[in-house]
Amino acid sequence: MNKEGSLSINSENIFPIIKKWLYSDHDIFFRELVSNGCDAVTKLKKLDMIGEYTIPEGKELCVKVTADAETKTITFTDNGIGMDANEIDQYINQIAFSGARDFLDKYKDKTNDDQIIGHFGLGFYSAFMVADRVTIDSLSYKEGAKAVHWESDEGTSFEMTDSAKTEIGTTITLYLNEDSYEFCNEYRAKEILDKYCSFMPIPIYFEAIKTAEEQARIDEAEKKAKEEEEKRKAEEAAKKAADGEAVEAETEAEPTEKAPEAPKPINETTPLWAKHPNECTDEEYKEFYHRVFHDYKEPLFWIHLNMDYPFNLKGILYFPKINTEYDSIEGTIKLYNNQVFVADNIKEVIPEFLMLLKGVIDCPDLPLNVSRSALQNDGFVKKISDYITKKVADRLTGMCKTKREDYEKFWDDINPFIKFGVLKDEKFAEKMNDYIIFKDLNGKYLTLPDILKENEEKHKNQVFYVTDEKEQSQYIEMFKKEGINAVLLKHNIDAPFITRLEQKNPDVKFVRIDSDLTDSFKEETSDEEKETLKKDSESLTALFHKALNNDKLTVKAEKLKDASMACVMTLSEEGRRMQEMMKMYGMSGMDFGTPDETLVLNLTHPLVQYVLAHAEDESVTKYCEQLYDLAALAHGTLSPDRMSKFITRSNEIMMEIAK
Repeated sequence: MNKEGSLSINSENIFPIIKKWLYSDHDIFFRELVSNGCDAVTKLKKLDMIGEYTIPEGKELCVKVTADAETKTITFTDNGIGMDANEIDQYINQIAFSGARDFLDKYKDKTNDDQIIGHFGLGFYSAFMVADRVTIDSLSYKEGAKAVHWESDEGTSFEMTDSAKTEIGTTITLYLNEDSYEFCNEYRAKEILDKYCSFMPIPIYFEAIKTAEEQARIDEAEKKAKEEEEKRKAEEAAKKAADGEAVEAETEAEPTEKAPEAPKPINETTPLWAKHPNECTDEEYKEFYHRVFHDYKEPLFWIHLNMDYPFNLKGILYFPKINTEYDSIEGTIKLYNNQVFVADNIKEVIPEFLMLLKGVIDCPDLPLNVSRSALQNDGFVKKISDYITKKVADRLTGMCKTKREDYEKFWDDINPFIKFGVLKDEKFAEKMNDYIIFKDLNGKYLTLPDILKENEEKHKNQVFYVTDEKEQSQYIEMFKKEGINAVLLKHNIDAPFITRLEQKNPDVKFVRIDSDLTDSFKEETSDEEKETLKKDSESLTALFHKALNNDKLTVKAEKLKDASMACVMTLSEEGRRMQEMMKMYGMSGMDFGTPDETLVLNLTHPLVQYVLAHAEDESVTKYCEQLYDLAALAHGTLSPDRMSKFITRSNEIMMEIAK
């Protein structure tokens, strides 16, 4: 047999293809050609199952990948169904005529298509992204079939002849182009196979053939190691002899050659997600997590997805342990199609907020596009996404109801996921509404209704919160003395999160504890005292405006219950939230003004009384500056310049006292 011709393109099935742009990642050819090999094996198994072929007893059906650094080739060999000349003409020479599709159509009443990977018949041509020349040697399972050799340079023309192949199956050899020699490197090839083929359903074996130079280096290293071992033994025997110890005579024994270990597949053909949850142990879940995601920490918990109707979807989602800021969390959801890796974090399938998790999802029903690296955006994909969201919400709400202690224990780690979900997904927000908990100043966890009930009498629908326990320590002490509770909201995500909760619950208002001083902190005053307070506020306002050269500062005079506190600074809740939002969205360079500061001066404190009594003295300026800086320090930190002035001024005041 001798045949030549030009490759024909089935234009009804595909758009014009240029080989180098078929896939964005050139290493994808490993996945495509190994997948084709797995398909060929699966087809033969199905024919055996329905009685149209008998697999020899004890024969392992598999795919073998060989990387030859000497010849700069990569070979993919399977012992599956094979092809005859007509099938090569049909499936290879006519681009995009899918052999998988044709096989399923033929046997649709006799078997199912769960494990047939191929969809478009284009995977084979990914070889030409990295190879100047590709050959195929194939022998069909059909009785009396003749082996066929096919080869093509550049993928534009082909030649078919008889082949010397004697074993049923297909061997594809890629003669790599100069830009792609990296792929026949043993470590690079292993890395790519691990990425794409770790869980394919058919055993995959890998062999690396080294260059003559590499093999010579290995042989030399082994020889040197053997010589050093012999030298060590000789020195040890000599030392024993010198110490007068009897040296046992070594009897010459026939060296027994150790049987070489049988090669092991590089993949796991039945991954954990393919099993029923009842068959999996906690240790297996953890081991799978460590191996797949290379995370040394233990996952908090996981959700095993196992659905057969109305679509086929399996997977495992892990909640990783996180003790860091929200904006540095990065998860990985690996998407598979029939155990073939497709991509990481495909947003059409995985709800955006769940991309903070780590996990695997395998959905054979996914409508993949030509390169299997993106999805058609249709209603079916949306149903999958909704299902995943529902399962996660069910798991979390169920834990809160039945394992509240565990739920609280995990809350510090999982709350960024939940809050992000509330912000991004309306359905998830509705399901989680009654299961969001807040940690209070005493370490107790409360729901929003719990907090509102606690504050109902004095503070109506206000929820006080803390963002930094160190910077707001003065206010925390004040709250504790008055028996007022507050919750901790320390993640960056909390700012938009509480805004969202306020939108969903119009009567609720979140107030940071340093934004204002409620009447709970003030002494009761008569109408006459209120008039005096008003006059004192006016006098102190004028005094501080002049001393600080700042007319925008709001100054208030109050009689606070805590007589030990001379002054306190409060910040406008709205202004501060605006600043935080600007910072979060990288708008810090824009001038939206600073949060409105209010300096509250405690008239029950002697220092404030002193300032008020000596308002006309020039020396009182430094005391005004000192009170202002003390209030700011209790709230946070001072700028370097302001801190230097504060230290100098403090020394001056101390020297005056010491005189």
